[in-house]
Amino acid sequence: MKNLKLIARQLAVMLAICMTIFACTDKLEENDGQLAADDLDFTISEDMILPLIGAYSAVYSRGWEDPLLIGVRGDDVNAGGLGDQPLFAETDVYNYDNNFWMFNQIWENFYGDIVRIVSSRETIQNYKDFALTDEYVNKADQYMAECRVLNGFTHFQMSRLWGDIFIIQSSDIQAELANGVKTKAEVMQYISDSMDEAIPFLPDARPNEREDVVAGVTKYTALAIKAMANLELENYQAVADATGEIINSNKFMLYPDYYELFKKPGERSNENIFELQFSDYNTESGAVNNHLYAPFGPSSWDPVVETASGGWGFYEPSLKFIKFMIDRGDQTRLVTSVNFTPRGIDEIMTDPEYATLPSYISNVTLDGDVFNDYPRAMFGSGKHYLPSNQLTPGRNSYGSGKNFIVIRYAEILLMYAEALTRGSSGVGMTADQAVNMVRGRVDMPGLSGVTTQDVLDEKFAELSMEWGIRYFDMIRVDNYAELSYEGRTFTAQDELLPYPLAQLDLLPLEDN
Repeated sequence: MKNLKLIARQLAVMLAICMTIFACTDKLEENDGQLAADDLDFTISEDMILPLIGAYSAVYSRGWEDPLLIGVRGDDVNAGGLGDQPLFAETDVYNYDNNFWMFNQIWENFYGDIVRIVSSRETIQNYKDFALTDEYVNKADQYMAECRVLNGFTHFQMSRLWGDIFIIQSSDIQAELANGVKTKAEVMQYISDSMDEAIPFLPDARPNEREDVVAGVTKYTALAIKAMANLELENYQAVADATGEIINSNKFMLYPDYYELFKKPGERSNENIFELQFSDYNTESGAVNNHLYAPFGPSSWDPVVETASGGWGFYEPSLKFIKFMIDRGDQTRLVTSVNFTPRGIDEIMTDPEYATLPSYISNVTLDGDVFNDYPRAMFGSGKHYLPSNQLTPGRNSYGSGKNFIVIRYAEILLMYAEALTRGSSGVGMTADQAVNMVRGRVDMPGLSGVTTQDVLDEKFAELSMEWGIRYFDMIRVDNYAELSYEGRTFTAQDELLPYPLAQLDLLPLEDN
């Protein structure tokens, strides 16, 4: 308890600093989403979109460490070895050091984002108070609802990592912290309820149909986050209801080419329900708004575009996942998800059962980039790979301009199917139909009478390397055996990360 009290005190200091920085910047800048309240004229209703852009910018500006730490503990992913981040590798094998900088950085990343989002929502409320027309009142309600969705997303990621956390809904930080730490179940219920509050004010459209904020959140993004929160609560009927509403809207469809879905052709497709937007603006030099994909890339390769840069090798698909996919004959999803090296291929073949591999397994990608051996990893994450021939000429950083998909329709279909296999009622589609839509896209044969295990296996195949989905599925169903692989031993005590030491040690310990 005293540790949580210390975190509350340190969080109050950190958030107060964030609020000061947020309020004292000279102007809103699209790249970092900061604004100065004193510089705003709330009677200019057209400007109320600016704080909304700031809220999106907070979420889009993810640190490179965020998706790595969120996903690395799953049995689909290993941390790259022999690197300069040994505690990241230790996290992968469930040895947690709460002094690891990455734990503290991600804690501060998400809480800093939350402050910017709630401040944006309150600023939009100020514009609404001065709005002279119903049009701008309605826009203000929509924009504030979008902030609720973004706030729900950030709380969701934090609670999955740490369980019990503080819920921050306003810029009155002391009042928020006085409410105390909420349990993971309370956080997930808060997220679900918050999505219900937002949905009536959100566009009834796909994100790619929006013109005011490109690929901004809509009613269906909120429904998806609601379903994800209720999946964590194991409230499967609520999952079926939310995902069923998305399905029955008939607005979404699977992108036909699974490989290109994760490349530039798949950006803002009808499958993507929430997608972080990045761009190098199709120019060979000048400003860029990129996510740093280097941690996912190879440190040695021979790209088709010779000037294309490599990466660090910090995120490696596991041998377990690769063998699982070979056994299924799941060719399209395997070659999309995994970039092979010669050393990795040799390592697979040391297992007598895999001494002869399918001919489609190669260290040359479908776009002709060659992955060479490099020290940190035997395999690369194909879902975070942008072929060098899709780089904008003159832009050579690994993955430059590539968007980051967060939620897609395939996950909706599989959450819906799991809910039905657990006894929930659905409308308009069976569990078999939902699973077979996903399988059919990649030429896998249909199933009949699908079980919960069938759905979890399908999620493993379909959603590997994406936002820790596999890891959080396994701890939700208490399947510790799957996470005890390749020499690891997983127990219930390993489910959550420890609170960052930096949040405990900056203030002296108390006795109560």
